[in-house]
Order: sequence, then structure tokens, then C-alpha cells
Amino acid sequence: MAQVVIVGAGPTGTTLALLLVKRGITVTLVEAATDFYRVFRGEGLMPSGLDALAKMGLSEILEQVPHRQFDAWEIILGKKSLFRVEEPMETNTSGCTLVSQPPLLEALIAQSQTYPQFEFLQGVSVKDLLWIDNRIVGVKLSDRREIKASVVVGADGRNSIIRRSAGLHLDREPNDINILWFKLASSPQFESENVFYAVSNGDKSFGLFHGAEEGKLHLSWILFTKEEIDTSEESLGDRKPAQWASLFAQNAPSWMAEHFLKNADTITRPIKLSVVVGRCQKWYAPGLILLGDAAHPMSPIRAQGINVALRDVIVAANHLVPLLLTSSPNAAIDEALARIQAEREPEIIRAQQLQAEEATQAEILRKYAFIRPLMFQVARLFRNKIRQSWIERQHDMRVGVTQVQLNV
Repeated sequence: MAQVVIVGAGPTGTTLALLLVKRGITVTLVEAATDFYRVFRGEGLMPSGLDALAKMGLSEILEQVPHRQFDAWEIILGKKSLFRVEEPMETNTSGCTLVSQPPLLEALIAQSQTYPQFEFLQGVSVKDLLWIDNRIVGVKLSDRREIKASVVVGADGRNSIIRRSAGLHLDREPNDINILWFKLASSPQFESENVFYAVSNGDKSFGLFHGAEEGKLHLSWILFTKEEIDTSEESLGDRKPAQWASLFAQNAPSWMAEHFLKNADTITRPIKLSVVVGRCQKWYAPGLILLGDAAHPMSPIRAQGINVALRDVIVAANHLVPLLLTSSPNAAIDEALARIQAEREPEIIRAQQLQAEEATQAEILRKYAFIRPLMFQVARLFRNKIRQSWIERQHDMRVGVTQVQLNV
């Protein structure tokens, strides 16, 4: 019998599995996907996430997989630069780094597989939970196997099957965030320094940056209205790369527009992301804990998902390892599950509040078209104050709200 079954081999599941097996705990990690390249995976590691990896002793693994640092952030309004902020923003923290998730996950699993108490089941899904006397004691797999465990960890993302099976309720934000995600060819201009460009022109907004993958730019086109969402759904298969390039170019400064038009034939068909955002009132049930996006799906704003998830992992390990090593009774384990949520929830609440504030700023620019030209003019007059305010708003999202230390 495994001491812990972890469902979902994303950053949350793979890092927790490695932490536990290193400490002598038997773990079965279950992943429904047959490989790590078939779904969209965020790449942004903030200082808080880099710090979490360092505390877990995993910085060396990061160095072994494709990654790329951010050099600056630039806000562009109405095709003109409003302000730019260099990385690192604060002298006492690291900058932001993009990491290619599939190679990172493969490296973490490979290291876990060097420990005899680790089992990895890939390409098999969890169909239901096992219950005995109102306590979750394991999982039922799609191939009819059953795996029993002292603790089940739901790390299976924002559309968590484990959350649903356990009857845990997700309080969703009223509006999902809808994004079209593209890749296109880079150029020396973007490779010499990696700047995250946040571009707003009229009611159109997108982000552009060089990803961790060599020679590839990422572009995230934000869909605000139902009409935009419905139209994009109909045209995903019909629009040619040149049409997408023209749309991007119409809303970009001239030097960026030139790149889109010149590299139109490299623009990939977009992935449509409907991002659920919310937070569970309760992350745990007897014998089970949800972590990462399964417990608190984050907005893509300022790349919080992977970072807060890695911090969830550290806190979960601190509470669970001593109990699992001493074969503590189920009641003690279940009390620890509640303490994990209590310790992590304040940071999650604050991070989601900050993300909502950032989204509100963008919504004001988009919604009030009749005063938008005046707003743009005022923004340029007060650009230095706006820049400083923007930097101050980033602090907690970059470094975290609470102190997280690995104590086991």
C-alpha cells in the first residue's frame, strides 16, 4: 500500500512526490496524460517560485532544462510605450524566469524514479475515490485497479476530478478568463533581451514575450466579450496566419507590427484557453487534500499558478512527513490536512485579490471607450507615478505574502 497517492503529475504533484520519496515515504503518482506536451502549461517562475525550488533543493534541475530569464516589463498603450521596468525589480530578490514545463516534469519524475518507494502510473486516469467509514482511503483507476493510501493528494488542476469526486465545492469567479494562445518565430531583436510586452490599443489587449523554447515568441490575445469569444470559436479553424498577423499588427507599435507581418507564416493555430478562476471553501476531506489549481485555480495574471502551487507543496510536506514517518493515526493526519489549508489560504486570498485588481485596471480601459483617449493622455502625463504604483502592486505577487520554509 502506498502511503500517499498523488493524482496529477504537474509541478504540484511531481515536486511533492520527489520531496516525499526523498524522505522515505512511499508514493504512487498517477497521471492521465500519456505525455506532457499535449496541454497548455504555464512557464512563469516568479521570485517566490524560484525561492521555493531552491528551498526544495531543485534549483539544479531547473538549470538542466530549457529556461529563459525576463529582462524587463513594458506597458504599451495606444501603440506607444507608457513605461518600462527592468528586472529584477527589487535588489533583494531574483528576477523572473520562464521554464519549459514538460522537460522539467520529466526531470523531476526521473529523479523520483531513483528511489525504490516511488511508482509512476502514466496514461491511466482516476475514475473515483475509495471510501471506508466516511474516510477516503485511495483511488479507483480507469483500468479497474484500486490503490489504497493513508493520504490522497488531488493535484489534478483547475478542472480537478478529485475535487468533484470528494464533493468539495469551488467558488468560481463570475467570469472566466478567455485567451487565445499563439506561438510564432522570434528574431534577434527579441532574443537579445526578453521583455514582456503588455499591449493595449482601444479595446484590444495582448501579451508578447519570448518563451523558454528556443526561437519561439508567445502571444496571448485576451477575449473580453461574449461576442469576441463566440467569434473566435467560429474562426479558429478558418483564419489564416496572415489574417492573425494583420490583426496583431493593427494594434501594435510599428516595429512590432513589422515583425508580425514579416513572420506571418510562422504563426501557429491558437489554443483557446477558458481559464476557471476561484477558490475552494474547503481544500480537504478525511484522507484527502487538494493542492495547487485543484484547490485554488489562479488567474493567468502575473503567472501565479505554478508559484503558489510550489509553496503549497512545501507546507504540505512540513505537515505530512512527520506523521507519515511515524505511522500516526488517521485522526492526526486529517487534522494536519486542515492545518495545511489554514496556513496557505491567506496568501491565496491576497494573490487572487491582487490579480482581480490588475484585471479591473484593464477592464476600465476596455469598457469606457468614450473617455479612453483622455485616459491615455492622462496616463502619459502621470506615467512616473503610474509606473511606481504598478511596481508596488507587483511586490506581493512576486515574493509571496507569507513566509514559507521547508522544515522537514
